[in-house]
Amino acid sequence: MLKIGLTGGIASGKTMVSNHFAHLGAPVIDTDQISRELVEPGKPALADIQNQFGARFLLADGSLNRRLLREHIFTDAAAKAALEAILHPAIRTETKRRLSRIKNEPYAILVVPLLVENNLNAMVDRVLLLDVPESLQIQRVCQRDGGSKEQAKRILAAQAPREARRNIADDIILNTGTLQDLHRQVEKLHEHYLSLGSRSD
Repeated sequence: MLKIGLTGGIASGKTMVSNHFAHLGAPVIDTDQISRELVEPGKPALADIQNQFGARFLLADGSLNRRLLREHIFTDAAAKAALEAILHPAIRTETKRRLSRIKNEPYAILVVPLLVENNLNAMVDRVLLLDVPESLQIQRVCQRDGGSKEQAKRILAAQAPREARRNIADDIILNTGTLQDLHRQVEKLHEHYLSLGSRSD
């Protein structure tokens, strides 16, 4: 089965694209979703995070205070590395487990936002990049999260540069137009991947 790594910076439209691939019948595994499930109350990863960072990173109901932790790791490289050491091996294990359960499909989409940053290209056969100019990313992040331009720029600075992503991409969707434009590009790639997947059987 062909494994397509869907990646892109913040606010590039990964959810919209993966949802449309799913609508077209493609299996989708979202590593962000796996990450969220791994830190639910009662899960070992959440206990590891509490031990590493302290109880102040939990909300009153015992769930993870994502906003506080996100702010913390954006300003502390050692904390970011510690969090990744907790989460990344568990995410990879669960991703492989879910992949192994997909049978008789030409291809699957793996949504991996930090594919470039964490050198995860070896996990996939092709890289599909959602490409957006940085100015548009900043505008979308501010609209979506209600934060400042400075916060949005800090998030972008912590991610791989646009050019680094483009350099490893096999396929690129430019998400600067309408939702219909986006869907058309996804549908064209869906047909392409079906063809590639059937050839690799």
